[in-house]
Amino acid sequence: MVERLVPEELWELFQQVVPPAPRRPQGGGRRRYGDREVLAAIIFVATTGCTWQQVPPVFGPSGPTAHRRFTEWTRARVWVKLHRLVLDEVGARGGLDWSRCAIDSVSVRAKQRGALTGPNPVDRGKHGSKIHLLVDRAGLPLSVGISAANTHDKLALQPLVRGLAPVRSRRRPRRRRPGKLHADKGYDYADLRRWLHSRGITPRIAHRGIERSNRLGRHRWVVERTVSWLNGFRRLHRRYERRPEHFLAFVGIAAALICHRRLTK
Repeated sequence: MVERLVPEELWELFQQVVPPAPRRPQGGGRRRYGDREVLAAIIFVATTGCTWQQVPPVFGPSGPTAHRRFTEWTRARVWVKLHRLVLDEVGARGGLDWSRCAIDSVSVRAKQRGALTGPNPVDRGKHGSKIHLLVDRAGLPLSVGISAANTHDKLALQPLVRGLAPVRSRRRPRRRRPGKLHADKGYDYADLRRWLHSRGITPRIAHRGIERSNRLGRHRWVVERTVSWLNGFRRLHRRYERRPEHFLAFVGIAAALICHRRLTK
């Protein structure tokens, strides 16, 4: 089970970003479970959507132990580093296409109210959060973020673009800017177009009152497919975490695993 959830290549990458285990005083104490077993338990929670108390004993560490390590690693920004490292590997093998990128968001209901939650205007005012993502031409998530459900999509564009990390490529220097950025009518604002142009990015944003809402466009559909990939991580169907950094951590885990699949093909 551990080897299936954490294959060797993913484990080698994870070892480069995980902080060293704290030194324990000599003279006894309970044995610290290995990072690979704990990572497998965390991925199990992310993919199945189970609670920490429901983590099966086959992994070794208990649910509370996995949750404590998850909290430690989230505080150390391990998931952000892992996502960027996986993107580096994919880019070095020529697996990223920066020519056309796309941006979109998806709303999820929040079971517990906390920071970065708000009334969802498309869900009868139920409290929820938004997952924002920017993907490459093939749908691989390059940058992710979260906000309250009542946050306008246009406010997420600049943070997502700024959050793009310099990624290796096969023959060129590191790259962090897409050639074109496709978006729906929720991003149709002149100031966003000017800002993208100032950064050398060509906006391809649907115009309000011109393009029909039921048409995704030739290049925007990939981000909708990425949203369906996120749905494969059942922990993201609802926001169960009160702390926003924990919910963002699960989004980062999903993004890293989606990108890692490209390495295994």
